[in-house]
Amino acid sequence: MHATVSAGVSFSDSVAHSAEHSLEVQLPFLQVLAPGFTFVPIALGTVGFESLVRVGEAIGRVLPSLGEETLLLTTSDLNHYEDDATTRRKDHHAIDRLQARDPRGLYDTCRNEKISMCGLGPAVAMLTALNAMGVEKSNLVRYATSADISGDRDAVVGYAGMIFS
Repeated sequence: MHATVSAGVSFSDSVAHSAEHSLEVQLPFLQVLAPGFTFVPIALGTVGFESLVRVGEAIGRVLPSLGEETLLLTTSDLNHYEDDATTRRKDHHAIDRLQARDPRGLYDTCRNEKISMCGLGPAVAMLTALNAMGVEKSNLVRYATSADISGDRDAVVGYAGMIFS
């Protein structure tokens, strides 16, 4: 099994990428689930929409041509450091666009609603790739905010687990 990891931050500079840690977070889980797997890590910031679409289209062309089972994994937190009610409202706007597999809608919603989704760029590229590959199903596995664990509802981070197939 090959795993392609797409992760990023919302800043388009080398300083932001120097602190990027999503690969280090995901890699141990992948090693347990599929020992001996190979992967191609991609660190992608939030750049212009058209650039993200080009990356997604390229991924959408390459993955099916591999001829073997492949996992496309994209990681991101959702909204950051607002109160729980605001974060939940904003997050569900983003989740709606993710479930609709709507890259333009996700990009515009995060910009217009000021949703501080750190992996917006990778998510746009991922949705574009999924659309290019004809993926039609999306499943929200679980949604939570950090308040669900910490109890602090004043400054939370939103999280969602989703599967596309």
